Amino acid sequence: MTPYQHSIELLKRVATPRGFLASANDIANYKRVWARDGVICGLAGILDGDEVLVATMKNTLLTLANHQHENGMIPSNVYFEGEQSSVSYGGLAGRVDTVAWFIIGVCQYVYKTSDTAFLKQLTPHIHKGFQIQQSWEYNAGDLMYVPRSGNWADEYPTQGFILYDQLLRLWALRSYLHFDNDATLRKKENAITEKILVNYKKSDSSENRYHPKAYQNLQKTPFWAASLEPAGYQTQFDAFAASLALLLNIGNPQDHKELINYTETLRLSLDLQLLPAFWPVIKEGDSDWKWLTNNCKYEFRNYPYEFHNGGTWQMVNGFYGVGLMTQKEEEKAKQVHAEIEKLNQKENWSFYENFNSKTGAPNGVPFCTWSAAGSVLLEQALNNNKLLV
Repeated sequence: MTPYQHSIELLKRVATPRGFLASANDIANYKRVWARDGVICGLAGILDGDEVLVATMKNTLLTLANHQHENGMIPSNVYFEGEQSSVSYGGLAGRVDTVAWFIIGVCQYVYKTSDTAFLKQLTPHIHKGFQIQQSWEYNAGDLMYVPRSGNWADEYPTQGFILYDQLLRLWALRSYLHFDNDATLRKKENAITEKILVNYKKSDSSENRYHPKAYQNLQKTPFWAASLEPAGYQTQFDAFAASLALLLNIGNPQDHKELINYTETLRLSLDLQLLPAFWPVIKEGDSDWKWLTNNCKYEFRNYPYEFHNGGTWQMVNGFYGVGLMTQKEEEKAKQVHAEIEKLNQKENWSFYENFNSKTGAPNGVPFCTWSAAGSVLLEQALNNNKLLV
């Protein structure tokens, strides 16, 4: 089989009537329909076009919609035992990014299948999602406030106005506005875009800042800051946020050039030739070490160069490659794709969750489905099969 066929085979192995599972490995916590994992696998599935994968994307979205909280939250995951289901909206903190992934998933599914009846069916759930995102602004300032552990980096110490979550919300708005040019949502999309442009990267302009004192102390970098909170900026490099910024074409051509120069220099400086999730790593003695080591419900996994603390995720790099394609950097995207496939095929195509960026050792569960999805998303982008952005 080709590498692509290996990825599709894994996605088919976890395709259930209720949606995609997070892993084909027999680990209870991963044999659930996860919002984030399921939608990302579904995006790969609808780009591939296989009937089973497309249907499983729809079922994933229905499972999430059917278990949406009355307040609007989308589950972190849904676990089924027979006909009985149990729902989690997050562990140590509620998950904010699941709402955006759900809306993105519905709109991307409809964009690829033209199933407008499905959009009409789930529109009330979408609007309820937009409503709770609005409430998470708290001060009606256009940026959602995200608790620590409130997104995919659930054991990493970012919090506050995390850029990744603002970008996902922006993508969700853009996706829905493709079908319904709602004036209020269009205004919100423009406001969020403006807030991102003037607050997450140092510039010479004199625009009003969200946090003037913190902005005054912000150092100029070629990448967007990971987060802003009342106590100041968290300035580490966030690969997922950077990838979404490229994908959504945030900033001007100079911003894109500076960012890609940074990401490529970082990527090529590491043995795995792929981006780490966050950089630099947090080490014992650093100010964030105590927040990192205490931020886990069971066992500590974020040792330096592992998991979110500088670990390398094929899924994240898949989105990075798609972002490179948005910026017409095809050769760089091809290099990223080749390196993702090298990691996915380790130990006879075990599709590990992530890898130690320093030693190259695998981490997390094997047969992790979004590791396969990251490769599929990028290969489809290389073949000019694009998502709605």
